[in-house]
Amino acid sequence: MGIVKISDELHDELRLASQVMERSINAQAEFWMKVGRMAELNRTLCFEELIHHALKEARNLD
Repeated sequence: MGIVKISDELHDELRLASQVMERSINAQAEFWMKVGRMAELNRTLCFEELIHHALKEARNLD
């Protein structure tokens, strides 16, 4: 585990999003990072397709 420095503005956005999504600030940041990584690796997919793909992979791991 490590420390990631972010701007105050991004932290404020994280706090707001975490309240709306009922996640901790850390969980919200991790979610955004995972989605961003998936988007960089799969540039042609939209958000819904990325999530569907991730769910499909997770089901195959069970």
